[in-house]
Parts: sequence; C-alpha cells; structure tokens
Amino acid sequence: MKARTHRARRLRQVTRGVAGVAIVAAAVAAYAQEKPESILPPGFGEPAPAPSARPAATPRPAPAASGGAASVPAPLPVPAPTGLVQPLPGETPIPLASATPSPTPTVDPAVLAQYEMPLSARRSLDRVGPAGPHEGALAPDAFGEADGRYLERLMRSVAAPLPSRWLSILLRRTLVAQVDTPAAVDGADFAAERAWLLLRMGEAVGARAVVQSVDNDNYTPKLYQVALNTALATGDPSEMCPIADAALAATHERGWSLAQAMCAGLAGEPARAKALVTAARRRNVATGIDLQLAQKVVGAGPNGGQAVTIEWAGVDTLTAWRFGLAAATGVTIPDSLFATAGAQARYWYALSPSIPMADRLPAAEAAAGQGVLSSAALVDLYGALDAANETPAPIAASINDLRTAYIGADMPTRLTALRNLWGGTAGQPAYPRLVLTARAAARLPARTGIAEAPQLVASMLTAGLDRSAARWRAAVDEGSDAWAMIALADPDSGGRLSYRQLSAYAGSGDAALKQRLFFAGLAGLGRLSPDDIERAAAALDVRIGAETSWTRAIDRAAADNQPGTVALLAAIGMQTPHWRGVPPAMLYRIVSALRAVGLEGEARMIAAEALARV
Repeated sequence: MKARTHRARRLRQVTRGVAGVAIVAAAVAAYAQEKPESILPPGFGEPAPAPSARPAATPRPAPAASGGAASVPAPLPVPAPTGLVQPLPGETPIPLASATPSPTPTVDPAVLAQYEMPLSARRSLDRVGPAGPHEGALAPDAFGEADGRYLERLMRSVAAPLPSRWLSILLRRTLVAQVDTPAAVDGADFAAERAWLLLRMGEAVGARAVVQSVDNDNYTPKLYQVALNTALATGDPSEMCPIADAALAATHERGWSLAQAMCAGLAGEPARAKALVTAARRRNVATGIDLQLAQKVVGAGPNGGQAVTIEWAGVDTLTAWRFGLAAATGVTIPDSLFATAGAQARYWYALSPSIPMADRLPAAEAAAGQGVLSSAALVDLYGALDAANETPAPIAASINDLRTAYIGADMPTRLTALRNLWGGTAGQPAYPRLVLTARAAARLPARTGIAEAPQLVASMLTAGLDRSAARWRAAVDEGSDAWAMIALADPDSGGRLSYRQLSAYAGSGDAALKQRLFFAGLAGLGRLSPDDIERAAAALDVRIGAETSWTRAIDRAAADNQPGTVALLAAIGMQTPHWRGVPPAMLYRIVSALRAVGLEGEARMIAAEALARV
C-alpha cells in the first residue's frame, strides 16, 4: 500500500512537470507567432506608419466550462483599417488620354542580351568542344601550335567513312574534344569544320554536340549551314528553332524559310505556320516531296490539323533534307534510296530514335562495324528488342543465340551460338558481328585446339579487350592469325619478336599482304630490332623509308607532339574504302606516329585490325 501511494505521488509530480513544460512551450510558440524573427535586414520592406489609430485590443475568448460541452468561443472582431489597404472609392475614375503621351522606352539589344545570357554563362570561342579527357576525348592542346587554316584543309580532305574502325573512333575523340582554337581561324568556323567532318563520318550525335558548344550569338554563316545539316542528320527539326530567324537573315538559304514554318508549327502556332508554308510555296522555295515533308512536320505540332501522306514514287535521290524530315516524322525510307546516298546516311539512320528498333537494326550493325556504335551499345539494342513485343523471327533467333553465347551451359554450346551469329563456319565472319560478340568471346576460357580462335581474338579486339585476347597466346599456334594479332595487340609484351618469328607468319587468305601488314605493325610499334626491320623491309619490299609530303607532315606533327594533327593526317593516309587499299608502308607511318604522341593503345588496335579485316 505504501509503495502504491509513493508511485501515485511520484506520478502526480511527473505529470505536473510535463504540464509545466507544455505550458512553457505553448507560450514560446505563441510569442513566436506574434513576433516572428525577421530574416531580412533592418528596415527592409517595412511599411510607412499608418495615420489611423491603433487597432483595438482583441478580447480573450471566455474559458471553457469545467464540465460538459465546451462553450462556443466569442467571434473575432473585425480589425480596424490600418492604412495599408484603403477601401475602394464609390466610383472608379476613368483614365484620360494624355495630350503628349510618353514615348515607349527602348532597350539596348546589348543590355537585353546580358539578361538573356549573363556574362558568367557565356562560353568563349578560345576553347570549343563538348568533351574532355575524362570523357575519353583528347586534351585541349591536341593540335599544339598548328595553323588553323592548315587543319581546316586537312579536315575537308578526309574522305569519310574510313576503312579502319579504330581510326574512326580516334578521329571522333579528336573532333569532339574541347580543344583550344588554333591560330588564324574563328572558333565558330573551326567548330563548323569539325562538325562537318563528323557528319561525313556518320557521327551525327557528335556533330550536333560540337555545333551546340557555340553560343547562338557567336554563330557564323558557315556554322549556320552545318547546324542545319546536323539537325537533319539527327532527325530533330526543333534544333533549328532557336537560330532559324538569325540564320535566314545571315545566309538567305531556302531551308531556313521552311524551318521557320516548321518551328511555328512545333510551337503551337498553326495559323502562322500555314501562312509561312503558303508564302514558301508561292516563292517556289520547295516543291514536291520536300515541301510535303515540311508540311508533315508542321502537322505534327500541337493543333496541327493536317495529315500529309508521303509517297516516294518518282523520288530517285535521298538528300539530307528528305532523310531528316522523314526520320523526324517516322516515315519509312525505301532501302533503294539509301543506295543513292553515302554510307553516312545509314549510320544516321541507326541513331534515329523515331525509327522502330527492328527497322534500324541492320543500320545499327553497320554503324557498330564503323565505330559509330560501341559493342556494348549494339548488345543493348539487342536487349531492348528482346524486351519488345512482336520481334521478327530472324531477330529473335539472333537474340537467343546471343544469350546462349553469354550464358550457355558449356563451351561447345556457347561456341555453336557464336558460329550461328557469325554466319556458320564458311568464310570470314562479317565484322559487325565480331563487334557484337566481343564480350561473349571474352568470357570463354582459353583452350588449345579451338578452330575459331582467330575469330575469338579478333572479336575481343574490336572492343579493345586486349588483355582478354592475350590469355589465348599459349593456346594458339605460333604463326597463326590469332598469334599474330595477339603479338600486335598485347599491352604487356615487353620483348621483341625475332626475324624467324616474323617469317613464320603466313596468314590465311591473302598471305603475302598479311605478312607485309604484320611487319609494318610490328616495326611501327617498335617490336622488331632495327636490323630485323631493315632486313624484313628489303625482303618484303615495304619501303618504309620512302618520303613524301604526307610522310614529312605526319613525322613533323609527331615530333611536335600534336596527337590531333597526327589523327587527321592518319585519316588522310587511309583514303580508301577497304583495308586492302592501305599500303603497308603507310600503316607503318601511322602506327609509328600514333605511338610517338602517346596513343600506343590506338596504334596497337589499328595494327591488329588490319590482320582481322584483310
């Protein structure tokens, strides 16, 4: 009983303490509500003192009764006017026109531009580009002290696409880099030349990124022209809209007239868009399918109100205008028209998001073989098709083989799946399929007696998996294609090959050309002794010491440590659609120059690619 009495007394004390704390907290909260602490400087925003009397004090509501229902609180009184908000007058005065109206103030365009684009947000033309070394691009000083006019002439002279996938990848990393603008050229014009070469390579996305690295008010007529083509190559007419008016005024090109109409339609102004289309038709800016495609883009905007059917009958040429607007509106382009355009159009097609994935899969494989798409990107596309509905049966079979190549029960099962993807055992596999299977090949254990070892090694090297390929060195025969590619690509090969080992390589297919290319790659990488280089050059008739204006230029760029210039000159040296047209002596110069400027990894991949594709 005493214990219960003590606990009850203690409970009442705790209850009083808690109640006391609650009362203090309520008082503090009420005080905070009545006088909130200002976070503004003293006097900021305080109103002028009101002339009227202070408002009357608000009486407290009557306390609730101790028992039964709570009493109704007294109504709050209406506060007296404070002078801050005056009652409306009985009659609203009507404003009268002034005898001398004030002129409309004008704003200096330069001042307005500072508000639209503050100085802190503007980008300099001294260094232009979307990617840095952390994104895999070259360093800002990639062109060193080279003259900009000379570099622009080199870019215009490159006949793209190139025969080498790895050189194409290196050239893309060069052109999209955030590089210092060379001397004697405008930064916007230099960006235009870079983007134009990227478009010719099929790199539509990279070209767009380079164009958009320049602020709109810094565009030049040359950059306006390239920007129009990048918008078409990416199938995105909306890219034209921020610059359409200024571009038309600067260039007077007909395409920008229709761009204004399309942009009006996309902005939800159908009446203005139709008026612009009518005016363009009256001036004969465009006719036939070119005008119809522009009208289809206008109709795709909000409240477009028109449906245009595109008929390709009678169209015998695929232009950038027709490609871009058809891709933007999801219009299927006949395969026969792609034959009238360069291979770049198929690579653009592979990157068009408005085209169904199954329709652009063949173009995506071609783009992967050229280096526009990576091996991982191509595998991702197959994975997306696997998750899609109504995938065509041939594609579904390839998806099943690709899955088996990765996670098959045993090595024979996975090898069979790889053979199916490569097109059986007859002949050399299509290079894009080697790109597709690169990482599946790298998952296989190295074993002797595998007839597909050359294809496995070549497949791994398409994705740069050089150390995975080097695991097969002890499993392949010396003198075979697989052994030769590993000898060129192995990053950990510290020694040199002997003349006997070089002579032991015969190679399959065109053995004589392969042996000469193998020698050129080894010599350029420094994996032969000087005496063996001289001896083999004479025996194989590879004139690596011959000098031309091109050899002097690439040697000078290498001596000046200009990797970007070396990449451009290497592309100039490969002005041929196929690897068979690349002279071994030229391959030697390219590999040697790349190695001299710190691009040994790319040099090794290019040398090994030569054996895989000849």
